[in-house]
Amino acid sequence: MKSFAHLLCVAAMLVAAPAFASSGHTAEPKQQDWSFDGAFGRFDKPAIQRGLQVYKEVCSACHGLKRVAFRQLQDVGFSEAEVKSFAASYQIHDGPNDDGEMFDRPGRPSDTFPGPYANDNAGRRANNGALPPDQSLLVKAREDGANYMYSLLTGYHEAPEGVSVPEGAHYNPYMPGGIIKMAAPLHDEGVTYQDGTKATVEQQAHDVVNFLQWAAEPEMEERKGMGIHVMLFLGAMTCFFYLVKKRIWSNLH
Repeated sequence: MKSFAHLLCVAAMLVAAPAFASSGHTAEPKQQDWSFDGAFGRFDKPAIQRGLQVYKEVCSACHGLKRVAFRQLQDVGFSEAEVKSFAASYQIHDGPNDDGEMFDRPGRPSDTFPGPYANDNAGRRANNGALPPDQSLLVKAREDGANYMYSLLTGYHEAPEGVSVPEGAHYNPYMPGGIIKMAAPLHDEGVTYQDGTKATVEQQAHDVVNFLQWAAEPEMEERKGMGIHVMLFLGAMTCFFYLVKKRIWSNLH
């Protein structure tokens, strides 16, 4: 009887396994062709500028970018005057002043992007207990971060049959467990690009991922350039020392 009961348990587990796997399955990220990939990767500055627009008009309502200073935008093609104007469009809570009071002032290039909430508890209260993460390093927080974020932003659709989605949540197969509280943030023509680019969901996702990749690692081009110079230097020195060795030991042959 014990053996029969054991067999029944094993059979039940085998039958249930596909259901468990299905409910916990996370789809593999869509692989995109990014300009910043590889040893010779470079930032796509027009895409980063469009991504900044997507961040400001869509993402910044919930997500902060506290590790990025306005003045860094000059590195992606904005002029000094444009950066000053952009920074001044934000109100920065500062102080205390000489009277010991806090005050609001227009942003300066030296300021970092202000967050949407006064504090973390206010952020949780506004989002049903879930604190939206700061996006400064979000791309680096996930394995294959750029492709994961692109997939997540473009992956919202109706839940398949048999998958229950709690009230107030949404189905996205790229989110672990397939359930995400954040509603789809991007919609076709959700922004109007200043350069006339058609703002499809895919285009907006591509652009904002380029922006967030730059935000997470603005020194990438300098780092890769330094790596290439080091490799060229090591290659040249290897050749030099090989020729020196041949010259020194040539009399022994």
